[in-house]
Amino acid sequence: MNQSLNLAAPLSAAPTTLAQLVFSCAERFAGLTAIEEHGQCLDYAQLPERVLGFTRGLMALGIQAGDRVGLWAPNGAEWILAALGIQCAGAVLVPINTRMKGLEAADVLERSGCRLLFVQQRFLDVDYPALLAPHRPASLAHIVTFDGDMPGRSSDLTLAQFLLGAASIDVDHARDRALAIRPEAMCDLLFTSGTTGKPKGVMSGHGQNLRAFTEYVRIIGLVPGDRYLIVNPFFHAFGYKAGWLTCLIGGATILPHAVFDAEQVFQRIARERISVLPGAPTLYLSLLAHPQLKQADLSSLRIAVTGSASIPPSLIERMRTELGFAVVTTAYGLTECGGLATICDPGDSAQVIAGTSGRPIAGTEVSIRDPHNQALASGQTGEICLRGFHIMQGYFQDPEATGEAIDADGWLHTGDVGRLDEAGNLIITDRLKDMFIVGGFNCYPAEIEAALIRHPAIAQVAVIGIADERMGEVGCACVVLREGAALDEAQLIAWSREQMANYKVPRQVRFFSALPLNPSSKVAKNDLRAWVADRARG
Repeated sequence: MNQSLNLAAPLSAAPTTLAQLVFSCAERFAGLTAIEEHGQCLDYAQLPERVLGFTRGLMALGIQAGDRVGLWAPNGAEWILAALGIQCAGAVLVPINTRMKGLEAADVLERSGCRLLFVQQRFLDVDYPALLAPHRPASLAHIVTFDGDMPGRSSDLTLAQFLLGAASIDVDHARDRALAIRPEAMCDLLFTSGTTGKPKGVMSGHGQNLRAFTEYVRIIGLVPGDRYLIVNPFFHAFGYKAGWLTCLIGGATILPHAVFDAEQVFQRIARERISVLPGAPTLYLSLLAHPQLKQADLSSLRIAVTGSASIPPSLIERMRTELGFAVVTTAYGLTECGGLATICDPGDSAQVIAGTSGRPIAGTEVSIRDPHNQALASGQTGEICLRGFHIMQGYFQDPEATGEAIDADGWLHTGDVGRLDEAGNLIITDRLKDMFIVGGFNCYPAEIEAALIRHPAIAQVAVIGIADERMGEVGCACVVLREGAALDEAQLIAWSREQMANYKVPRQVRFFSALPLNPSSKVAKNDLRAWVADRARG
C-alpha cells in the first residue's frame, strides 16, 4: 500500500497521545517486533498501517471523536490493534471483562453509549455475540466479530468485511484525525469491578496514561527488545497500561497470553525466551508450586512486577533465587488513578520491596487521612488518598459518585488502608471493605495472611471475616497446602496463637486445592465468603 510509506513521519516531541506514540515508536523501534502471536511477528514499522486500518474502518462506519467503542475479547494481537485504532480515531476505548455474562456486558455497553463493539466470536466455549443478543442495547449500531463469519444483523460485520470498508477512507484523512487528538482527550473508559452497586466507568486521558507509564518504563528498566509475556487481562489496567502500552513506550515485544496455565507459561518462558513477566503474587506462587519447576528453563527471565496489600519476604526471595528474576519490584495503583501511583525502586532493599509498595511516582502525592479527612503523621494508619496528574477525570456521567471519590482539595479517596514509613514508602494494610472487627479490634486480612504464609506447609492463604454470635465476626483462613504437606485445622490454629495477637487468630480453617481467582489473578474473596457461608448453612 503506497499510502503507508509516510505513516511513521517524524514527530517533533515526545508523544503525548497514543496516536503520536504509534507513529513515534514505528520510527524509533523499526526492525524490532512489536507483537508476536502464534509465530506471526508484526514489526514496529508496520504498526501505523495496521492500526490505521482499524481507524479507517471506524471512520467509514461514522464513528466520531469522543464516541465510545467496546472491546470484548481475550488477550490477542487484534485486541491491541483494535484498541489503538479506536484511540487513533479519537474515540474512547471501553474494554469489557471476558468473565461478564450477556446482561452485564449489555449494561456496560448501554451506560457508556457504545456505538460499536469488537468481539471475539468464541472463547473458552462461550459464544459472546449469542450471550449479548437477547440484551443488546439500542445504542449499539454495529458488532464486528474477530473470528466469526455469521453477523447477527445486516449492520454487523466480520473483521474482514470491516477492514474492506476501510478502503473508502483516505489514509491521510485518518492520520490527520489521529494527530488532531489532544492530550487531555478521553482515551479510555474502564469500568471498575463494582464492589458497591453497579460498576462505574473511570475516565482517563491520553496524556495521563503516557506520562505515568513512561515513568514506569524508566523505573523497571524496560529496554527495546525485551520480551514481555502479558498474562494479565487486557481489559484491566495491569494488562493494558502496565502491559501492552508499556511495551510500546519502551520498544519491547508484546506476547499476549489469553488464559493462565502454569505449565503453558513455563513452556512459553523457555521456548519464547520471555524476559518480563508481571503478575499478581498468585501467578508467581503458581509457578513456584508447579511440579516441573526444577526442570523448566527460566534463564531468560529478568523483570517481575507484582503488587498486593502484603507480600511475604519469602516470596520475593524465592522469585529471585528459584525463578531467577534480577529485577523484582512491587507497585500500587487502582483504576481511578490510571493503574499506577507508587512503585519500589528495584535498587531498594529486599525488605522494602517485600514490605512496601514504594514511593509515589513523579507528579503524585500520597496522604494518609483519618475518617474526618485530616492528614495523619508518618507511621499512622488511615485511608490512602492520592493527588496528581493521573487522577481520573471522573466517573462517566456520574458527578455524585465523582464528588464522593475526589474531595474539594483534589484528593482521591481510594478505600485502601495503609501508612507511610519514615522514608515515604507506602505500606498497604488492607481494603476498608475487607477489614473485619473481632471483639472491637480491627482485623486486616492481609496482615494475618502475611503471618500465616510463613507456615512451612502453606502454599497460599486468604483470610475472610465471617459472622460469629459471640464476637460479631471472626477470621476464617482459606488454605492451599504445599505439595506433600500435611496440616489440619487444630494444628494451624495452635500455631497461629504463637505467632499473633489472639484477636487475629483464625477461628476456622478451610482447605482448598486452589483458591478462586478473578481475571486479574487476585483471590476472589467474595466467592470464598459465599462458599464458606453456604457450608455454614448446610
